[in-house]
Amino acid sequence: MKKGFVFLLLALAVIVLVSPGLVGRLAEESMDENLEWAANDSQDVTITSQGFERGWFSSEGQHRIELRNGDVRDLLLVLAGDKGLDGLPALVIDTRIDHGLVPVTSMAREKGSLLPGLGSAVSTMRLEFENGDTIDIPGTIYSEVGLAGEFQSNLILEPGTFSDGDETAQWGNVDVLISTSPSTNVVGFKGALDELAFVSPYSEVTIGPLHFEGDQQRTRFGPYVGDASFTIDKITMPSSWGQDSMGPISFTSTATIDDDALSGRTTVLLDNLPFGDFGRARINMDISADNIDAEALGNLTRALDELSDYPSNDEVRLALEDDLKQLLAAGFELDVVRLDIALQPGTVSATFNVEVDDTDPDTFVWTSALLALDATLDLSVPAELMDYAISLDPQVGAAVGMGFLRRNQDVYEMEAAFKDGLLTINGAPMPVPWLGGN
Repeated sequence: MKKGFVFLLLALAVIVLVSPGLVGRLAEESMDENLEWAANDSQDVTITSQGFERGWFSSEGQHRIELRNGDVRDLLLVLAGDKGLDGLPALVIDTRIDHGLVPVTSMAREKGSLLPGLGSAVSTMRLEFENGDTIDIPGTIYSEVGLAGEFQSNLILEPGTFSDGDETAQWGNVDVLISTSPSTNVVGFKGALDELAFVSPYSEVTIGPLHFEGDQQRTRFGPYVGDASFTIDKITMPSSWGQDSMGPISFTSTATIDDDALSGRTTVLLDNLPFGDFGRARINMDISADNIDAEALGNLTRALDELSDYPSNDEVRLALEDDLKQLLAAGFELDVVRLDIALQPGTVSATFNVEVDDTDPDTFVWTSALLALDATLDLSVPAELMDYAISLDPQVGAAVGMGFLRRNQDVYEMEAAFKDGLLTINGAPMPVPWLGGN
């Protein structure tokens, strides 16, 4: 019995005293692996390690994150254009890792844990500008490195304010949890923000509460699959008569890949939107897509990104056309299950379905895509809204005169269909100009 007790104490000593030094290196490698994977996953971001001092029970490291290019960087530069910035500041993250299969030294700080793993870390952040000035960012990131290399980070931010001249940003509690796993290529995220406000002598904008959640996995083709949701309870902003508000706003999406075919569904709700003379509007959308060639979509997305950078490059344009042909030749289905715009006079409703049969990509021409197309559209517009549109522009009434819209009691309706190269609107055939060439 005593021998067993001594053996148990010896094993415990090895775990607590010896494992930290061995696991410290694994924790360092795991953290760098996750950061490298994150950087490769987003080509617009540069993540560099600026040193890692490894100790026996704890280690300290620093990483620098910069936006190289992309739409987010361009937008931020535009928003900060009047501040005289030549470039965006870098985000510098300082991290302390308490390592060991049982990270006992983490218990000396907040959110310490004895859960088995490669390490338990705490990070602080600051912005570093080109001239060397720095600004500390409030909040702390608590991270855990699992035994299999999985990485989980929790950003905690207490309510606070930040002022720049006569402009002030205010925020409530922030709690964001992000998990990554290089082995599965999955990123999980979940977060909440009580409220965010931007106040100046001329305006005040408030956003929140805000919630988001999801699990995303990048495929070898480029597009992401998984689930995601996002909601904002209310947005308040200046208007011509003072402050105005809208919301709630919500977004959900799901996507899967089966045999290299991508399918997905997206829903959007925009409520309490200002809509001119008609007061408030509520917009509901439900859109699904099935059997999309994932490789063709990935190629097309990359070609579009390259075209935005080199709009006059003829080779890029030709590649874009080839990718679009491949996508159409593979066939797909797009279904606008619901599009409702609820207004005081009534609801504008539409459903739209497109099916494209697959064709031989080697003999594809644009006319073959038209012949493979099967589409339907059902549209309903309140008569009061239609009459108002005609009063603003009498040419809108031509849609009624030509039979595109026909009145049915309190609404105008359209039923359109395209099949086997024939277009019909409200039962009447309509001529369709054929596209020529490849």
